[in-house]
Amino acid sequence: MSNILIETQGAITHIVLNRPEKKNALTREMYQTMADALNEANEAEHIKVVVIRATGDIFCAGNEIAGFANHGEDPHLAETVSFMNALLNCKKTVVAEVSGMAVGIGTTMLLHCDFVYADSQARFVMPFINLGLVPEYASSYILPRMAGRRRASEWLLLGEPFGAQDAYQFGLLTKVTEPEALRETVDNVVTKLAAKPAFALLQSKALITNEADAIRQHMDVELDVFIEAMGTEAAQEAFDAFLHKRPVNPDKFK
Repeated sequence: MSNILIETQGAITHIVLNRPEKKNALTREMYQTMADALNEANEAEHIKVVVIRATGDIFCAGNEIAGFANHGEDPHLAETVSFMNALLNCKKTVVAEVSGMAVGIGTTMLLHCDFVYADSQARFVMPFINLGLVPEYASSYILPRMAGRRRASEWLLLGEPFGAQDAYQFGLLTKVTEPEALRETVDNVVTKLAAKPAFALLQSKALITNEADAIRQHMDVELDVFIEAMGTEAAQEAFDAFLHKRPVNPDKFK
């Protein structure tokens, strides 16, 4: 069974994270599969809506740390960049359905979606600071504008989890539902979107997302700093501690 399922139903493409046994942690192959699906949907005239969701109890545990940490001279970022660029460049309406935990890029990707629905038990965390890393893919640009600088600083500089109600209050979510109502809520919205006139839907999104060039530029800046951060002693210590299931050495993590 594929770790990413691609399903097309009429005007709707579903991208489904399907690695529940690993909490839907993302590998480079999964990133590239999602990038290809987004690019294909973007070029297909009959597709109006893309839905991103997951199987299992966890939406996404972020990057698969083992592969990410053991990058050697290759920072293992090409496929991730490909996916995030495809998401940013997608002209079609993108709807995310979140159940359970969204870690790291599992939260970052939501900032680039047009609609985000989550159940009341969902939790979000951007733990980059705790790995000796920095924000990724324009989150340091989008979050202060979306949630305000104070809340963005709390989420990015402390790297602690926050719940669905906080995410909704500060603009990350379109709506919070009870767990049993999430799928029906998303399906109803997606059905409505798929019935809208194609030209009007495309152009309306283009008018709404008029900061794409600034976001793209900030993504490039963050990526440069992120790669630099990966080479620091603090980041290497954090990765090694995670992989060997030991506490971080505070003398190295500073």
